Amino acid sequence: MHHRRLGSTGRAVSEVGLGTWNIGGDWGDVDDETGREVVRAALDAGIDFVDTADVYGDGRSERHVGRVLDECDAHDDVFVATKAGRRLDPHEADRYDYDHLSSFVDRSREYLREETLDLLQLHCPPTEAYYQPSTFAALDRLKDEGKIAHAGVSVETVEEGLKAIEYDVVETVQLIFNPFRQRPKELFFDRARTEDVGVIVRVPYASGLLTGALDREQTFPADDHRNFNREGEAFDVGETFAGVPYETGHDAVEALEPHVPGGLSMADLTLRWILDHEAVSTVIPGTTSPEHVRSNAAVSELDPLSNRVRGAVRDVYEAHVAEHVHLRW
Repeated sequence: MHHRRLGSTGRAVSEVGLGTWNIGGDWGDVDDETGREVVRAALDAGIDFVDTADVYGDGRSERHVGRVLDECDAHDDVFVATKAGRRLDPHEADRYDYDHLSSFVDRSREYLREETLDLLQLHCPPTEAYYQPSTFAALDRLKDEGKIAHAGVSVETVEEGLKAIEYDVVETVQLIFNPFRQRPKELFFDRARTEDVGVIVRVPYASGLLTGALDREQTFPADDHRNFNREGEAFDVGETFAGVPYETGHDAVEALEPHVPGGLSMADLTLRWILDHEAVSTVIPGTTSPEHVRSNAAVSELDPLSNRVRGAVRDVYEAHVAEHVHLRW
């Protein structure tokens, strides 16, 4: 497992991390032991960056992470990033204040069994919150109190990321970046390097489309966001299939398949393509399968993709996907 520097935090983290949305909620039924086994598999595979959030199963994924770190005596070895804010009304940006965030942080500290959170990220706050200095002053205060060591923001749009890093307290930005969501490399990555901001990439597989394992006629459980958030009914539609219409996504995957190098899967190509961008600090695929955790981690050892393959990814994006996502996120 190769490591990369996470911006101005100074911490070197595994370039393939673990996202834990899948083991918390909104991905169908996942039992507790399976969730914990996913975390154990990540640690065994050399992954030392774990991303979670207080709303994943209302703290369920945080509890899984905290319990496994206790079992493995690994709190000092694993960098855990959590998020807060999605429990607030998204239409009330003024509630992203110290009192609310501090209470959320205290619960996450309890669930993760940490005195000081390694990284607290604002969880896709409303755009108005980025224009309230008090939002970021609250993060400064939490750092001063020793409740958090570092602060960042998980964003929906490139523009929100650019605004967030105007605040000195923001050391990391988490965003969606994959072969179906390429805009960040045009507008954000150079600025992140200049400002020494860590870049955490979520939704790498576009909710499974870019694994090549979903059928066009695939059905999803009622409690899976790929069923109930197809049109953005519950939260930003960009979090589901990266905002790409489901049929269009399949058309794009079929166009990519002939360009997957021999010996690699579509999932391998996807993660390797992301890691071939030096601005990326870590990518956090989520899964409910320990086997998939191990195969994700192994991508760190693969050679970079050829210029031919990268060109094919660009061409498929421009032909099938860009019109749906490029100017929106």
